[in-house]
Amino acid sequence: MGESWVEPLVSMALSAVGTVASGALSGAGGEMGRRTSERLCGLLSRARTEDGGAGTGSGDGEQQPTLPVTESEQLAATLRLMEVARRYPEFARDLAEWVREASWLAPRALPAVAHGASRPQMLPPATAVFTDREDVIEWITALLDDADPIPGAPTIAALTGPGGIGKTAVAVRCAYALRERFPDGVLFVDLAGASSGAALPPSDVLARFLERLGVPPAKVPGDEARQRDLYRDCMADRRMMVVLDNAHADAQVIPLLPASPGCLVLVTSRQRLGRLVAEHGAHPRILRPLSTADSVLLLRRVAGSERAAAPDAVVQAVARAAGGVPLALCTTGAGLAVREHLPWERVARQLSERIHGQGGDAVPSGSIDDPSGSADPVRHAQDVSYGELTPECAAFYRALAVWAWPTVTVMCAAQAADVKEDQARVLLEQLARVHLLEEVGEERYRFHDLARAHARELAMAEDGHGRMSAGVRRVAVAHLRCAAEADFRVMPLRWRLGAAYRGLVLPEDRDPADGKHALAELRRERENLAAVIRAADHHGFDDLVWQLCEAMWGLHLLLGFHAQWIDTHLLGVEAARRCAAEFGDRRAVGRMLVQLAFGYMGAGRADDAEEALAQAVGADEACGHHRGQASAVEALGLLHLKRWRYAEAQQCFEEAREILGRIRERDDGWEDLPRATALLEHHIGRAQTKQRHFEAALTRLNDALVRFRTLPDGRDAYNEGRVYMSLGELHLEAGDADLARVSLDKAVKAMETAGAGLQLADVFESRARCHRVSDRPAQAAEDLRTAAVHYEENGDRTGAERIRAELAEPEA
Repeated sequence: MGESWVEPLVSMALSAVGTVASGALSGAGGEMGRRTSERLCGLLSRARTEDGGAGTGSGDGEQQPTLPVTESEQLAATLRLMEVARRYPEFARDLAEWVREASWLAPRALPAVAHGASRPQMLPPATAVFTDREDVIEWITALLDDADPIPGAPTIAALTGPGGIGKTAVAVRCAYALRERFPDGVLFVDLAGASSGAALPPSDVLARFLERLGVPPAKVPGDEARQRDLYRDCMADRRMMVVLDNAHADAQVIPLLPASPGCLVLVTSRQRLGRLVAEHGAHPRILRPLSTADSVLLLRRVAGSERAAAPDAVVQAVARAAGGVPLALCTTGAGLAVREHLPWERVARQLSERIHGQGGDAVPSGSIDDPSGSADPVRHAQDVSYGELTPECAAFYRALAVWAWPTVTVMCAAQAADVKEDQARVLLEQLARVHLLEEVGEERYRFHDLARAHARELAMAEDGHGRMSAGVRRVAVAHLRCAAEADFRVMPLRWRLGAAYRGLVLPEDRDPADGKHALAELRRERENLAAVIRAADHHGFDDLVWQLCEAMWGLHLLLGFHAQWIDTHLLGVEAARRCAAEFGDRRAVGRMLVQLAFGYMGAGRADDAEEALAQAVGADEACGHHRGQASAVEALGLLHLKRWRYAEAQQCFEEAREILGRIRERDDGWEDLPRATALLEHHIGRAQTKQRHFEAALTRLNDALVRFRTLPDGRDAYNEGRVYMSLGELHLEAGDADLARVSLDKAVKAMETAGAGLQLADVFESRARCHRVSDRPAQAAEDLRTAAVHYEENGDRTGAERIRAELAEPEA
């Protein structure tokens, strides 16, 4: 094979090594991803042999390669593979085949022109009372018309100004006015940038955007760099608008910029985004207050035509008092709209008293934009609206502001204010009518951050820390209860510690799709749950912090969101440690560390994961929690297995099995013991297979099979199928394709019984390999066609495409 054939493989091989290594740690790609990783291990081992035993991949002189995790390790591994490929044609062919197979694991962008391509329309509703700002639309239109497209550079418009000046309303109005120019869709996100603590991390936003662009959640990379690369792939050659509202800083925005000249990016922020302008060519524009004439027009629109006409001079006085700030004008107008007997003159007088510090009920206040509070029209308008609330509604308003919840649900509001949900619904609607809350979805509301700051300041003055803290605890307890119930429905077989899981049972007539519905419920509340964890941590409710983290296990394990996973679980670890020092559940420390470790794995941080698991082992050993210690040692073994450290993995699994043997009746984990032991036997057999200890592995796998068949609560068809799949791999690696096929025949029946569609597809794909080895091309093709059908039926479009491409190869 000539040099010209090999050279194009270099960049493709480097990309494939990175994709496979990342997927091996996170579990992305399922069984196909695992096999592709193990094939890479085999290629690197062959490269070492061909090179006369020199070290590979890890760069540390080990005789066996380890998974190349860092960029430098991946580059070294790729260069070693290419060096050997240049000298050995057969190795080059095998490498090219592996690269082709691995390329299917990379998350694939769906072009806008493709059939079924996603064209998201994520804009929130525009306000019906929008006034003025037509000059901003004209300005952005001129930017688009006059722009000389630069490859890789979108048009960026940055709207800045103080809180309440109407930046969001302007951006949304402009987006609706211009969206016909962007046929591939509109992405929108509120970056929650009023403070650095509340601001959304780019990784969370990228994950959300990628899903709306057609990337399945399971295919979204765990680390921000790969998310950003995939996002730009998805946006390439598209004509889309991206609205990034309420940015805190340049660093929050820059990773979200597409690299397509056909895109428009609208950014709003209270801050001047200097890097965005200097380095990315953003066009800045500062929004100013409305003129008095436009302020009067907006006031009259919001107040409504049903009100009796008022003298122009009085309305102008109200408009001037609102300072031309749209939020103040809307708040004032909404109060007039819902109180038809409230005279304009009274509102003008109240605002004047606030401005000039008159009236015994004036509330000293400041704002983010004017700390002195002496000329804050938004605060003055809010003070007036608050003064018109009933005592019950005023207390409710204050209670909602105990924390910066991303959205306020009926449940959250009821718990925060300690009222019934029916009452909370009525009060939420009252606050929305006077513009102190905004309805953003069905029974879902949001504060403008200035309104929340106003309500929180009142709460601190009138209710005190004790009542506010009690409200946070009620909200946290309610969210924990709901999250634990949903998590239990998602993964009912997992052992748990938290008291919130006690007594939970599944109904006998459970809907087969109930787990998916529960996962969707958790996903809808994901950002609120993270906020609840931070609020509980801030108020010192350590017992709730770690239990909330435990209740988000199914959500994070199945859907990712690794930045949030790691951030919340770091809080969970520290909360569990404080609990352990204060007579709390000492077992929680190990539990939190294990869950944190899996978050690190998903983000590609293997060393951090290993350190967390080592700490978990020590924590569980120190408190004598055998079930937790075994689980932590098992997880460490699984990490070693993913990193190709097969002997270390086997040692961990055997140690975990020995620890399980210390559990006695009535000890924690006793009921889970038979299934846990069966899983470990399976793990040991897999590790032995990878070390080519086939006879010992066969014994272990057969033992695991018997154990799964004889579980006290009934046989586990799914895990029986998994063991049969491992037996198939063992026999195939040992060179006996016929015995492999017999095992895979049984795996087919087991997965059909378990209803595991994706795993069934993988079994048929594995059996096709047996047929090819045995020179049965017709049977291999038939199994591949069946596998493609199962992938398609179970939502894995990429898997189906990969199989069909493989079927088409002999004809090419």
